[in-house]
Amino acid sequence: MSLGIYIQVPFCQTKCTYCNFHTGVVSSSRFAPYAVAVQTEIREHRIRLAKEGVTLPGLFESLTVDTVYFGGGTPSLLDPAHLAAILQNIRETFPSEFHEVTLEADPETIEPAKAAAWSASGINRISFGVQSFSDIELKAAGRMHRRADVYRAVPILHAAGIRNISFDLIAGLPHQTPDSWRNSLDELIALAPQHVSVYLLEVDEGSRLGSELLRGGTKSSASAVPSDDAMAESYDLARTTLAAAGYQHYEISNFARPGFASAHNLKYWRREPYLGFGAGAHSFSGTERWANAHDSAAYVQAVTAGRTPVEQLESVSAHDALEEELFLGLRQLAGIDLSRLQNSYGISVEDRFKPLETSGLVERAGSVVRLAPTHLSISNEVFVELLR
Repeated sequence: MSLGIYIQVPFCQTKCTYCNFHTGVVSSSRFAPYAVAVQTEIREHRIRLAKEGVTLPGLFESLTVDTVYFGGGTPSLLDPAHLAAILQNIRETFPSEFHEVTLEADPETIEPAKAAAWSASGINRISFGVQSFSDIELKAAGRMHRRADVYRAVPILHAAGIRNISFDLIAGLPHQTPDSWRNSLDELIALAPQHVSVYLLEVDEGSRLGSELLRGGTKSSASAVPSDDAMAESYDLARTTLAAAGYQHYEISNFARPGFASAHNLKYWRREPYLGFGAGAHSFSGTERWANAHDSAAYVQAVTAGRTPVEQLESVSAHDALEEELFLGLRQLAGIDLSRLQNSYGISVEDRFKPLETSGLVERAGSVVRLAPTHLSISNEVFVELLR
């Protein structure tokens, strides 16, 4: 087993209409103090966690960090020197043998000098928030970049030696049509990223677009959002189109060329340990979960004052762990090995799956149960039934 480290960078150039994350548009003068606070938290994490009552298992001492993920927000806004310093602090604090170091980036933030510096620091994977290849959709969603920025950015990364690139697409953006969605898939395939994430638009009151949809309004182009059925059809088209192009569907929202599945994100879905640093970052030791304060200013203030930034801490019971195994296991296309769960938890969950199998929502091969391919687009409904 190895250890993953997540670094949260909660800063953006603008707030997308569909975003419900705890991110903010702030002055760039706040970037450097934040990066310094993250480095301090990394170096002093054990002392600060102990103050909060979190004692990391001795196992952590022997785990090697093999994946690092800079998420956000828009981590590519940080000065490359700050990113390099954070990575160096990780190397100096933990046994490290980086296999995959991911940086989330927006296409318009890519520059040759920055890309070269990223590569030199050890960053070898870029996750692009492409979302769409339609400028109309991008503008309506409040995105800063346009289609041309994606085409400009990819060669820059390749020239810097970064060839492991992931693209995000969102099915259900305002003004999206079957033709524009098909075109986005075609253009993505033409650019040949190693990894693709396809998300359905989330309707959440925490975003401007989501709250407008819930109240039946028209602001933020809410009236131009495709129907749920149209989103499901877009998702199914993505599955078949990406499969034909050689991408393996390994998690509900994720597709990869052979050998390029996200090693870091697989840790989450497999319930492997990870540590999170930065405002709003989450961590998991196997028996406990904890999270830092979301407000970046409060986070920096706490770390600078020598206090722990942790604001949430919960123990994970055997019952909770089993529920997580079921939920996260079904998200993976490989499915769940029920015999393994019974050996691990001493409980049979066979009966919980029988109604789902009878209704065709899941399929079974020996002791392995997985979501039926035709019902992947309604996976949340299946999870609700399973955990009821």
